[in-house]
Amino acid sequence: MPTAAPMTETVAHPRRVESLVAGLPTSDGAGVKLTRVLTQDLQRRLDPFLMLDAFGSDRPDDYIAGFPDHPHRGFETVTYMIAGRLLHRDSAGHEGLLDSGGVQWMTAGRGVVHSEIPQQEAGVMEGFQLWLNLPGRDKLCPPGYRDFSAAELPRFVTPEGVAVAVIAGASHGVAGAVTRDATAPLYLDLHLPPGSRFAQALPPGHNAFVYVYRGAVRVGEQHVPAQRMAVLANDPQADGIVLDAPTGARALLIAGRPLNEPIVQHGPFVMNTEADIHQAIRDFRAGRLG
Repeated sequence: MPTAAPMTETVAHPRRVESLVAGLPTSDGAGVKLTRVLTQDLQRRLDPFLMLDAFGSDRPDDYIAGFPDHPHRGFETVTYMIAGRLLHRDSAGHEGLLDSGGVQWMTAGRGVVHSEIPQQEAGVMEGFQLWLNLPGRDKLCPPGYRDFSAAELPRFVTPEGVAVAVIAGASHGVAGAVTRDATAPLYLDLHLPPGSRFAQALPPGHNAFVYVYRGAVRVGEQHVPAQRMAVLANDPQADGIVLDAPTGARALLIAGRPLNEPIVQHGPFVMNTEADIHQAIRDFRAGRLG
């Protein structure tokens, strides 16, 4: 159960919105329909984040085939389910059922082959998958996997009634489910009732964005409607972000420390050099991932 926030955060100089992004409707896996919100052309701007996909449908044909076996190397995937059930299996021997409200945090590291298959034949399936880069020194680390049920995620409620799930990082004195030293990711799911406000301190050098998936928020003078990502400006004088929700909203707030390393992506592999990518392809073909 959510508890009252043990402390409040004060933001004196909030960030402004630099740009609004609508995302790109596409499909992935075995035909799962989704919106690629954070696309490859934004990877440098939103370093250390590589991708954000939003998926949501009550039509089984849009999701039922799921994501059969496919490889990854060089980064982490964070899958957050709003509704539905998804079974994960991978070549490192991990298996887990991701249920409504739960999070799956997978470190691909040196390589893993995994599948994500829906465990339902009807109803709504909705959620997000975020790709978080690994620093070059960790790209060939052993693969890892953690499941967090909805009940296991740290949660709190602000005095204004904003309900917060802290998936990564820390907010208002509450430590999240996951921390990472290199990228210091912050990943919050915010449920803002009508007329509420939420403030979050952010280091000025961290890249940050907000994705609204219900209702609308206001960041300063900028209106941010549903299904839009607001990229937050990196003002060296800014100390955080303030969200207002006059009519209520649900939104993700995501921020992290940039790695400032080369980003070379080839499909499911993200490395620092072309040579690393060619090696990843050879290793996959030779069955050396996972």
